[in-house]
Amino acid sequence: MELDVITVGEPLVLLAAQQPGPLEAVASFARHIAGAELNVAIGLARLGLRSGYISRVGADSFGRFVSAALAGDGIDQRHLTVDPLHRTGFMLKSRSDDGTDPAIEYFRKDSAASHMQLSDLDADYCAACRHLHLTGIYVGVSASTRAVVFELAAMARRMGKTVSFDPNLRPSLWPSQAVMVETLNELASLCDWVMPGLAEGQLLSGRDTPEGIAAFYLVRGARYVLVKLGAQGAFYASADESGYAPGVPVAKVLDTVGAGDGFAVGLISGLLEGLDLRAATVRGNAIGARVVQFPGDSDGLPTRADLLAFLRESSSEARLD
Repeated sequence: MELDVITVGEPLVLLAAQQPGPLEAVASFARHIAGAELNVAIGLARLGLRSGYISRVGADSFGRFVSAALAGDGIDQRHLTVDPLHRTGFMLKSRSDDGTDPAIEYFRKDSAASHMQLSDLDADYCAACRHLHLTGIYVGVSASTRAVVFELAAMARRMGKTVSFDPNLRPSLWPSQAVMVETLNELASLCDWVMPGLAEGQLLSGRDTPEGIAAFYLVRGARYVLVKLGAQGAFYASADESGYAPGVPVAKVLDTVGAGDGFAVGLISGLLEGLDLRAATVRGNAIGARVVQFPGDSDGLPTRADLLAFLRESSSEARLD
C-alpha cells in the first residue's frame, strides 16, 4: 500500500489535568495520546492523506490505547512494534486556562520506543511513501533512535523522497546544548523543508532574524525554510522567494502545546497537494491557530470539513485547492 507520508517517533500517553493548578494538586486527568510526530500523522490522516507511523509500544494497556487511537484515525501501523520487555511512555500536563504554557512532566526513560533499532526499519516501507517527516525529539531519545532517524533520512533522500524537519527542541534529552545544536543541524542538512520556531532557529543557527535563519539553512541544502512566529504567523523562504504569511487571529488560547505540529500538518499537506509555498504556509498558520483553541495535543487537528469551516469563520486567505 502506497502512503503519502511516514514518520517515526515516540508515542506517549498524555494524562491531561482536568483542573488548573500545580500537578501535585490535580484530582483527575483525562487520557489522550501525544508525541509530535504522532500528532502530525494524525493531522495528515484527518485531512485525507495516507499516513504511516513507525515506532514501538509496550505490551501494556497504554500501548493498546495508542494502537486503538491510530486505528481510529486510519493511520497505518504495520511498523508499530509491540515490545514485551519495555513499557509505553507517558506524560503529565497541567491545565492552563490563561493561555500560558502548561507544566509538563515526562515518564519516558527506558521506554519501548527508546529501544528501537536499525533492524526495525523496512526499506520497502520507505520506498512506498511520498514524504518523510522528522523532528528533533526522537533523535535525542537514545543512541539507537538517533541511528534510526539518520538512517531513515538518508534512505529517503537516496530514494528521492522529500523530507521535512521540525526541530522541536527538547534540551533535557541531550547531554549538552552544543551536542544538540550540532546533531540537529546535521539532521537538517538531510532535509528539504526545515521549520524551526524563531527561538529555536536563533539557538540553532546563531542568527537573530527570520531572514538570517532561513539563509543559514538554505545554504546548507534546504529547499524551503519556514520560521514560525507564533501569533504573528510565519516567514517562508526558498532560493527564489521569501515573505511573511500572517497569523490567524484567535479569540482565546486554551493550550499552546501542539501548535507547531498543526503548522507542520498544514505545510506538508499543502505542499504535497500542489499549493505554492506561501499558500501552504498560510494553511499551516491556520491549523496551528485552530489547535491552540483545544485542550489536547491533537484535539484541534481538523478534518477537511473542519478546516473549511474554520477558514470561512476566520476569513483566512488559505485555500484547500
